[in-house]
Amino acid sequence: MEVVKIEEVIKVSKVYKSYQTELVLSDLNFKVLKGQIVGLLGPNGSGKTTTVRLLNGVITAEKGDIEILGLDPKKDGDKIRSLTGVLTESAGLYPHLSGEQNLIFFAELYNVKENVKDKTARLLTQFGLYEHRQKKVGSYSTGMKKRLGIAKALLHDPKILLLDEPTTGLDPEGARDLLNYIERLNKNKEVTILICTHILSQVEHLCHKFLFMASGKIIEAGTLQEIEDRYLTEFQVEIETEVKPESLSEDISVRLLATLPKRLIFKLEKKSDIPVLLKRILAMGPVYGCNILGRDLETMYFKIREAKK
Repeated sequence: MEVVKIEEVIKVSKVYKSYQTELVLSDLNFKVLKGQIVGLLGPNGSGKTTTVRLLNGVITAEKGDIEILGLDPKKDGDKIRSLTGVLTESAGLYPHLSGEQNLIFFAELYNVKENVKDKTARLLTQFGLYEHRQKKVGSYSTGMKKRLGIAKALLHDPKILLLDEPTTGLDPEGARDLLNYIERLNKNKEVTILICTHILSQVEHLCHKFLFMASGKIIEAGTLQEIEDRYLTEFQVEIETEVKPESLSEDISVRLLATLPKRLIFKLEKKSDIPVLLKRILAMGPVYGCNILGRDLETMYFKIREAKK
């Protein structure tokens, strides 16, 4: 039987970073596997942007070790930047140049081998900016700058994308389109993606794994299922049914938390109690749907923050 090698493309171990007297990152540890989309989640000021800058070799840590594709950002910053694409909140664009000129400039900087005109035209079209290609970036809206920043990050076909609050300033449709593109990019080209955000609902179904960050540390890590298994100690289940509350047997009614039109909400101690409850209710009438409440990423985030205080 062939053994599949799991490749760690980002490794961060015992990293500390200060700005003057302020400790921004403290004993930071995490890994990202090849082909994963990983969400680095936390409030503003938790250290997400500093982490991205360290990974890309723009700044250096006082202590600790970082590896990106086996390279050290302290010594191999230029090489790492040739293999990674980065989008920060500012996007790093030149406002006095047009959108097209920005992409051409960065394509030449990244030594893009493909025909630069063709590549920039394709990216501008892909992100809905082609008709604005000759306008100066300083006149672009926040959303347009964000889309151009993503196009810039993809110019050299990076192996890793580091995205810092990529949907900030985008309307809901723009945010959805961008996240769908990120998902396709990961699936079709196996690009590894680290996405930093505080908008948890947008990445709940996008990421393979989550890193929860607070005060410069990773306080929890895992898939959504793993996080749920650790922190969801009771279950609230909403069942859509024709069965009336008064029809419930006494042993079921004691678990009833609330009633809504054609909906009953129950409190259960174990996940395994759910099919048992459904079977009992189905014996009394039709069931049209079942939803476990309070298992979304945002709820898990606050449970983690409370537990780690």
